Amino acid sequence: MGLLEDFSSGLFIIQSVIFLILLFVLHKFAWKPIMQAVNEREITIVDSLNQAKLAKQEVQNLKAENEIIIREAKIERDNILKEAREIKERIVGEAKEIAKTEGDKMIEQARQSIQAEKAAAMSDIKNQIGTLSVNIAESILKEKLSNDGAQNALVENILNKSNLN
Repeated sequence: MGLLEDFSSGLFIIQSVIFLILLFVLHKFAWKPIMQAVNEREITIVDSLNQAKLAKQEVQNLKAENEIIIREAKIERDNILKEAREIKERIVGEAKEIAKTEGDKMIEQARQSIQAEKAAAMSDIKNQIGTLSVNIAESILKEKLSNDGAQNALVENILNKSNLN
């Protein structure tokens, strides 16, 4: 009970009044600015969170746009490659057709050239055979017709054959 003996009611009242005045002063001058600073900080944090959400949404939108752009670029690339393949195939086809046509022309010219050379060779052989035949006949006739009797018999034979025809 040593605590109660030291208790002074006047001192208690003065300390209580000082405490209440201190609370009033703190409430009036410190509490409002502190609460205002806390509220401003809370608003700043909420704004920062909202801005972070907006930035995140913008990043997602950019990702979606990038994916669309990449997809469109791939489609365009595939179309360009397809068109290039078609052009290549058309050019190769045209080149093959031109080469085939030119080859056919060359083959036909070679055939015609061969035929012409063959005809010329045949004509030359016929001429040579004719000349050779005339030479052989001339030699035979010279030998056979070396006497007058054989010449007369040959002339009569030719005349008889001419009359029969």
